[in-house]
Amino acid sequence: MRLRGRRRELAMLDTLLRSVRAGDSRVLVLRGEAGAGKTALLDHLAAHTPPGLLTRAAGVEVETEIAYAALHQVCAPLLAHLDRLPEPQRDALATAFALRTGEPPQELVVGLGVLGLFAGAAATQPVICLVDDVQWLDPMSRRILAFVARRLGDESVALIFAVRSPGDETILTGLPELRVEGLPEADARALLESVLAGPVEPGVLDRIVAETRGNPLALLELPRGLSPAELAFGFGVRTAVHSPAPLAGRVEQGFQRRIATLPASTRTLLLTAALEPVGNVPLLWRAADRLGIPPEAAEPAQTAGLVDFGTRVRFRHPLVRSALWRSAKPAEIRAAHRALAEVTDPEREPDRRAWHRAGAAVGPDEQVAAELEVAAGRVLARGGRAAAAAFLERAAELTVDPGRRASRLLAAARARLDAGAPNLVPDLLAAAEMGPLDPLQRAGVQRMRAQIAFVLNPGSAAGPALLDAARRLETLDEGAARRTYLMAIGAALRAGRLGGDTLTRAAEAARRVRPADDFVGLMLAGLIAWTLDSHEAAVPLLRRAFDTPYTDEDLSLLWLTAPMAHEVFQVETSDRISEQALRYARSTGSVTALPAALVYRAGALMMMGRFGDAWELIDEAEAITGTTGLPFESSATLALTAYRGREEPALDVITAAVEDAKARGEGILIGYAGYAKALLYNSLGNYPVALAAARTATEYRDVAVCLWTLGELVEAATYTGDTAAAAEARDLITRWTAIAPTEWALGLRALAHALAGPPDRAGEHYREAADRFTACRQTVLAARTRLLHGEWLRRAGRRGEARTELRAAHEAFAVMGATAFAERARRELTASGEAVRGGPAGVRPGLTAQETQIARLAIAGRTNPEIGALLFLSPRTVEWHLRKVFAKLGIASRRELTAAMRDG
Repeated sequence: MRLRGRRRELAMLDTLLRSVRAGDSRVLVLRGEAGAGKTALLDHLAAHTPPGLLTRAAGVEVETEIAYAALHQVCAPLLAHLDRLPEPQRDALATAFALRTGEPPQELVVGLGVLGLFAGAAATQPVICLVDDVQWLDPMSRRILAFVARRLGDESVALIFAVRSPGDETILTGLPELRVEGLPEADARALLESVLAGPVEPGVLDRIVAETRGNPLALLELPRGLSPAELAFGFGVRTAVHSPAPLAGRVEQGFQRRIATLPASTRTLLLTAALEPVGNVPLLWRAADRLGIPPEAAEPAQTAGLVDFGTRVRFRHPLVRSALWRSAKPAEIRAAHRALAEVTDPEREPDRRAWHRAGAAVGPDEQVAAELEVAAGRVLARGGRAAAAAFLERAAELTVDPGRRASRLLAAARARLDAGAPNLVPDLLAAAEMGPLDPLQRAGVQRMRAQIAFVLNPGSAAGPALLDAARRLETLDEGAARRTYLMAIGAALRAGRLGGDTLTRAAEAARRVRPADDFVGLMLAGLIAWTLDSHEAAVPLLRRAFDTPYTDEDLSLLWLTAPMAHEVFQVETSDRISEQALRYARSTGSVTALPAALVYRAGALMMMGRFGDAWELIDEAEAITGTTGLPFESSATLALTAYRGREEPALDVITAAVEDAKARGEGILIGYAGYAKALLYNSLGNYPVALAAARTATEYRDVAVCLWTLGELVEAATYTGDTAAAAEARDLITRWTAIAPTEWALGLRALAHALAGPPDRAGEHYREAADRFTACRQTVLAARTRLLHGEWLRRAGRRGEARTELRAAHEAFAVMGATAFAERARRELTASGEAVRGGPAGVRPGLTAQETQIARLAIAGRTNPEIGALLFLSPRTVEWHLRKVFAKLGIASRRELTAAMRDG
């Protein structure tokens, strides 16, 4: 009956099942309000699933802070495949599921392990995974299941989620959705009439259908507990339906009315079951015995259709649980928790026992608080940072000693920050500050608050907060002070033209700290010199920093160190650091570090001409930040969009970046946007607009951005005939590059002199620039240099030489996907007298960026599991991609891959 009127939804689900039978993977999110019928649709799927493996889980509100609780439900039937996983993934899952002890597993490694479990199980049979009440999953389970859903490839797996709305609409964003709306009016009326005990006034029926908006559970539950007279004239319905509470509240009120009619012993039994979230029936009966509840107390609840006591306790609807909590008195809740604690095995389930003991506590209890603190350490060892934070928060509530309470609150704050929930940290810090913190702890609080501000918004507000924290740490912890000063200067550099005098103040204050010869100390000294002295004074210090060994923690500063490497013309260093940072972020699964590593690595790949690979990384970064809510670094997106050369979409991205920059106070984005606009219009041949954009970008000395834009300015000024502007930019490039004569620096200088230097030496400078850019793998700049050289040769009447340069540039841009530059080269080739083919010679079309990446790794000798581990794909998906690569290249095995790719 609950599926009446669900023809559209049932048809879609049947199509999904047919696809899985055929060997495809499918992901679907059922999104609808409480009681819309999502669970009924999942029940239908479970009943009609094809032969294979069915695994099912549901979020439980009281388990939202217990790490991996839902994920364990999902994976329990799949654990037979655990031993077949690579060792890091096997160990991570074993630790997460408390099958062994070890270091806290990283989320991405756990996610890859779950993906491997699905792939292993689906190798022999279809796998159907149903996850209900996603809004109540613990954060780790939710993030990992979303991660798996986005990476299912050729496996015979169906992953179907049900999530409540309205709520956090960002949950599972980007995945295919099916909105489960209210029933059509006729079906809603028929469903309502099926549960009425007698005739009801038509107007009352219409009102119920309208007010419930066709919600099936509301239609079934609201009339219950009301007398025929109340229903006939709508008195009871008016109270329930016209309540200002949301629908979930109204449905819950209906459950509360039904619960209130039950015997006291039955209500107590149900409350105890609601507080024991895993549905352990033997445990529940032992707790009931402690409470003096006889077994027959279960019968009225089952007769009322509220709960089923089978192999597991299963409530009719999650709102029954919340109705029980809200209708119970505090003393009743404590008594139920106490009984559960008494019957929970302290050896096998010490963490749940600690949680129940905490729920039973009437007031402060140091013994229970200490037990919770120990439990927090255990769950943290399994990677449960959110759970550890919840345990520590509750421990602090039960703590009388002010100093110990403050320490536990600080530990909870750190756990929340590590769990990727920076928005929850400020309240914990404020509570901790009410305790007797020592000076170092207070400075640590201030630093953590400043770090949160920077993580949530790396704009103009973050720099002053970090500066104040650094000043406070000076006399307490010099190492922490130096690192915090470095972050303060970095934040001020990101604020750029919108940051006021914060940069100067931060550099002047940092100069008071005793210098150090480690990476952070030398980088700080270089930035101080760059800010207060000169570019020339900073370069030697910064180059020393990049030659100094750095720690894994230093890699988290990639957002600052990568641009500074460009500032001193060490493009190879930026390439190396971005690669190492990405490898480290992937291996540790750091949710906060990975997006920045992906973006800066994408920027490095872009300059090598690997646009497809760069877009793959940017897409991954956007998916992660979309899930976590952290700000997205758009620098590489701006440049790549400009290189695509499509004017209207590029301008949309550039305009949005400027608006974001002004809203957040992140002035460096204005510089990035100006650079991207100058690049775009140089590619389109609209040099006056490119020159104006370049001038805007270079009005402020943004790190690295100003340097990149000077090259665009020389080109635009030369082609518009503004020789003075071109010469000024050329001279500045010459001065800066003289201090750090790397291949990239000398290439930039040679190109500037080719454009705006003596005409009789232009050809020599163009050839030098192209050679130097090629030597340091700056493929895009090498292609642009050959385009400019070809244009210069054609204007000089040397058409044969021009065609050679222009042809090479055209083919390079076409392969990269730099369409506007390719078109600019095509026009020049046509003017030089050469008919241009439709595509670049010798290139095999059709391979996607991911297929190309997999092919390269296969050529390097990587096995399918190794490729999967690197790219977060299952081995079966890698095999599927390789089969497509073989088909496109016309080969049959890996042995032929190297030659085929070389030919292409």
